[in-house]
Amino acid sequence: MVMAMYGLNANPLPAKPQKMKRRGWMLLFIGMALLSGYGWERPAQRRFLTPADINALPSKPPDHRLFYGRGSLQFGDLRLPKGSGPHPVAIVIHGGCWLSRFADVRNTAALADALRDAGIATWNIEYRRLDDPGGGWPGTFQDVARATDHLRSIAGRYHLDLHRVVVIGHSSGGHLALWVAARHRLPRTSALYTPRPLPVQGVVALGGPGDLRRFMQHARSVCGDRVVTKLLGGSPDEVPDRYRHASPIELLPLGVPQILITGKYDRAVPPEYGRAYAEAARKSGDTVRLIIVDRAAHHEYNAPQAVTWPVIKSAVFSLLKLDDSESSNGHRKRSSP
Repeated sequence: MVMAMYGLNANPLPAKPQKMKRRGWMLLFIGMALLSGYGWERPAQRRFLTPADINALPSKPPDHRLFYGRGSLQFGDLRLPKGSGPHPVAIVIHGGCWLSRFADVRNTAALADALRDAGIATWNIEYRRLDDPGGGWPGTFQDVARATDHLRSIAGRYHLDLHRVVVIGHSSGGHLALWVAARHRLPRTSALYTPRPLPVQGVVALGGPGDLRRFMQHARSVCGDRVVTKLLGGSPDEVPDRYRHASPIELLPLGVPQILITGKYDRAVPPEYGRAYAEAARKSGDTVRLIIVDRAAHHEYNAPQAVTWPVIKSAVFSLLKLDDSESSNGHRKRSSP
């Protein structure tokens, strides 16, 4: 079986017993090596994580659920690390094709919990998706912006360091994370404009599309719907300004470091989308790193036990300029941007 699978044919001619014995051991060794592959296995043989797997991951409850608006979906889960602070902060944005039926804050709870255990306060935000009342254009973007700026209202009470804030988002949440870092470039005429958006020190996009025009057709096959068109209320020809104000690639340069992490076998947002965005961002003058993680697809990012976790932790720490000792025990003087 092993020989047939890998093109090794049995010898059809008679052979001396000793030679047959040696050849048999050699073929057995080759077969075992090929099966184990010294760490190699075919993608078809791998079982990658699913959204249900991620939602089932254990996580500790948030320390506080705080509302940034009056709507039932306008809240964030705040997790605080040990110590008196001030704490660096990671804003965490879940994905789900910008649709409520695919994901909510549970999908990033384990990731937010792991970052908190690593010494970083996490603000895991919920927001209205395009199929929620008031979601889509401009509500989805306004919710994410409002949730981000709400950190100013709670920083003093919970000892948050607003000079050390990063944004991390998964999938469509990765798009929104890049947009949060870009929104300071919005023109005053934009429906998404807000004065004095909270500055962030960097962004980590986990399998997130940074170019909505480019992603439109692929999103339709992945999400089962014309989600980008519905999110923005029309095609690029119909509402060109909305694409210019909502698609991070059209707001370059962002002016902050960006780290794009993608799974080698991510089929929802394949690595080529990250490559194209990274190239455009670098040409604009931005500092961008693209990291492609082997043995990962689209949902491993949110699992702290998965192969992606060390890469994600390192990315967040690098943007916050932390090391392990400081994240656990060291704190800087807090200030309020």
